[in-house]
Amino acid sequence: MGAVAPPILYALFVWWFSTGIVLLLVLRRRRTIVWSLVGAAVLFPVSLYWLARSGADDSVTGAYVAFTAAILLWGTQELAFLTGFLTGPRPLPCPPASHGLRRVAYAIGAILYHELALIGSGAAVAAVTFGTVNQVGFFTFLILWVMRLSAKLNLFLGVPVLNDAVMPDHLTFLRSYFVRGAVNRLFPLAMIVSILATVMLIQRAFAAEASAATLAGSLLLAALLALAILEHGFMMVRLPVDALWRWSTLGGVQSAPAAGNGSTDIHRRDPPRELGDVERVLPTVP
Repeated sequence: MGAVAPPILYALFVWWFSTGIVLLLVLRRRRTIVWSLVGAAVLFPVSLYWLARSGADDSVTGAYVAFTAAILLWGTQELAFLTGFLTGPRPLPCPPASHGLRRVAYAIGAILYHELALIGSGAAVAAVTFGTVNQVGFFTFLILWVMRLSAKLNLFLGVPVLNDAVMPDHLTFLRSYFVRGAVNRLFPLAMIVSILATVMLIQRAFAAEASAATLAGSLLLAALLALAILEHGFMMVRLPVDALWRWSTLGGVQSAPAAGNGSTDIHRRDPPRELGDVERVLPTVP
């Protein structure tokens, strides 16, 4: 039991603390945001180096190093996105009358550069970890990418609760792509597959032949996936999720206007419609 709790608690702390740090940085003044982006640019190759270095380390320490390096590398991509530096070629709200493929095209245009950056980062992670004995870093990044993609698709297709209060002002145009409504068909499928994957990781951790490193690495991944499942669950139940990171937001979050029932209503929002309006809320280099 003494070997079970540390990886679970570590994954929980890293998830909570790293999210808070990113929010703290993206909600600060513009000059701080610029320096944050510079720091992210430096941290990216450093994280990639430690992913490559830990690939040959089939030990408990190696599992923790690979997991942490992948989280840090992912954080650099989140920072670039949440600062508004890396979004898409069309950082504008979705036109109200858009439906079907046209709406999909507008959504892709809003976040295309970020998605391409994630694919490129994933390819770099796969390249430096290919064929190594320690695959914790690769699967950490894969879980983060797949579950984030699932969250984006579910928000786009429709979920009962948006939980979009913790969103920087310069990304409020993205709310126009969210749909608050009945559960879409993708959601239960994503939950079932994710839960099955979590069970498989737990089984791998407690297999009779599992080493201490396998136990630690599998539990780190299982805990991270369980947290991602929990985040998906927040789309079903209205909870004050932003309270978890109140220490980092410091009153910097601007919630969406309340609808008549007290919930977020994207259709009552008056987002910027012209490019000039969007440029006034996107961060710029001073």
